[in-house]
Amino acid sequence: MFASFDLHPKLTAAIEQHGWTEPTDVQTASIPQALDGKDLLISAETGSGKTAAYLLPALHRVLSERKPKAGIRVLVMVPTRELAQQVMKDCEALTQQTGLKTVIIRGGQEFQYQASLLRRNPEIVIATPGRMTEHLNKNSTDLLDVECLVLDECDRMLDMGFRDEVLAIAGQIRNDHQTLLLSATLKHRGVSSVAKDILNDAEFIQIKPEMLQENIRQQRIFSDGPAHKTKLVDWLLSHETFQKAIVFTKTRVQAEELANNLRLHQKRVATLHGEIEQDERNRIMTRFRDGVVDVIVATDLAARGLDVEGVDLVVNFDIAQSGDEHVHRVGRTGRAGQSGLAVSLVAAHDYNLMSSIERYLGIRFEPREIDSLKAKYKGPAKVKSSGKAVGHKKKKADTTTSRKKASKVRKRQTKNIGKRRAPAATSQPIEDGGFKPLKKKKNLAPDE
Repeated sequence: MFASFDLHPKLTAAIEQHGWTEPTDVQTASIPQALDGKDLLISAETGSGKTAAYLLPALHRVLSERKPKAGIRVLVMVPTRELAQQVMKDCEALTQQTGLKTVIIRGGQEFQYQASLLRRNPEIVIATPGRMTEHLNKNSTDLLDVECLVLDECDRMLDMGFRDEVLAIAGQIRNDHQTLLLSATLKHRGVSSVAKDILNDAEFIQIKPEMLQENIRQQRIFSDGPAHKTKLVDWLLSHETFQKAIVFTKTRVQAEELANNLRLHQKRVATLHGEIEQDERNRIMTRFRDGVVDVIVATDLAARGLDVEGVDLVVNFDIAQSGDEHVHRVGRTGRAGQSGLAVSLVAAHDYNLMSSIERYLGIRFEPREIDSLKAKYKGPAKVKSSGKAVGHKKKKADTTTSRKKASKVRKRQTKNIGKRRAPAATSQPIEDGGFKPLKKKKNLAPDE
């Protein structure tokens, strides 16, 4: 029970208002230690309630000791704008009756407007690394009063190249602050390195091995290419029972093409990728949550931080590039213990990538075939012990034959070798500056 955590009464009231009764596993393991002020390194499955696991103890700390003249007291760093919006939504739900000010600092908003928000001394700031670095460099704010630093989805921030920014931001915070580092995977090369640099005597919390929830059913359907995949997606959206669905593609262009095709088939579809302006992204997500559209075609941009109730179908039009990325995509469904279906469309060139994901996660996708859309591709003829397809090796050229071919010379290339070519006769006059060949003088007799 949340009551056992002895949280601030206003937080307890907010929890009751939202109908939260039992804390999740990650909340049970993390909140007591965070309340004790310990640094934490947390790894838990997607959709496990990680956001509340760090927001509740951070907010309890701020509410328990009011400091009206202090600056930022809690800084939450996130990799994407979408995750920032989600954390902001959860934070506002918990602080409605507290009077605490929360601000988002991210790209896509006017810099001066954000600077004016920071001048009002908000207690909680949720920021992306790039824009926060920009404000610090221009002295729009400082981190001298930060008591709690949260790095949510740290592995994603490192993947996006923000390692230096994260370390620089952490370096500007006073030494006695608390740090909570959360990562969906701890197998990431840079996470352990960053943890060593910024955590002090941290407690390690891992709720489950880094794999997908058991309540997500995973299937794979063989495909003959993009056109066939488009037909498969249309069939799945027409015949599967779902409330909301997300279809993942590798590129922005593919996302737009697929969405346009689905609209032609009367599907309520929206597109989400990196080229869409932030205001438009917000409108798309609002329409998706409200059920105005029930399908989003997205690039991996949307694979992190989107916590939308009712997503019970995920389709991988393009296979994810890694096992971790696959976890984040598929983790959009099956959240909070709900069941979900994830279908991966596998063409011949996708097979080895799919096999690598299966081996990494220790799972096997359930084979599926749609009778009206059977693929000509049936999988590789042979597979290695690793599960990957056996490739076709090119035959080595016959060196004996190649030597013989190299030594063959045509007769016309050799028939005049060694023979001096006769000069061509010319009747043209000798040009000025030339000379005639010397002639030997005749010997004249003495009496001549």
